[in-house]
Amino acid sequence: MSPEPARNVFGEPLADCSHAPLTGWFRDGCCNTDAHDRGLHTVCAVVTADFLEFSRARGNDLVTPVPEAGFPGLKPGDRWCLCAARWREAFEAGVAPKVALAATHESTLRAVPLESLKRHAIDLA
Repeated sequence: MSPEPARNVFGEPLADCSHAPLTGWFRDGCCNTDAHDRGLHTVCAVVTADFLEFSRARGNDLVTPVPEAGFPGLKPGDRWCLCAARWREAFEAGVAPKVALAATHESTLRAVPLESLKRHAIDLA
C-alpha cells in the first residue's frame, strides 16, 4: 500500500511549488516535509525584495548563489518553500511574501494560522 499523498492547508493534494528554482526540503519541487525537517520548510511563498532583505538581515541570505549546494540564489518573483516560522516572523514584521496555498503543506498550520496565510494568498478567488 502506498502512503497517502501530502496535503495542503485545505486538506487537498499538495500542488508543486517550484521546479525553477528547484525547491523543497527534498528538492522535489514541493513543500513536503518529514520529521527531519526541523525548520518546517512548508510555506510556498512568492518572494519579494523586501522579504529577501528581511531574511538576509536575520542571517539567512537567500539571494547569494551557493553552487556547491545546488542553490541558485533567489530573486523577487521566485517561488520557494520557506520555513513556517520565518514566514510568520515576516508576517508579524509586515513583510510577508505572498503564498500559494495549494502548494503550502498542511503542517504549516502548526505554526501559522490559516487566516494569516489567506491574507497573503495568490490563489484564492
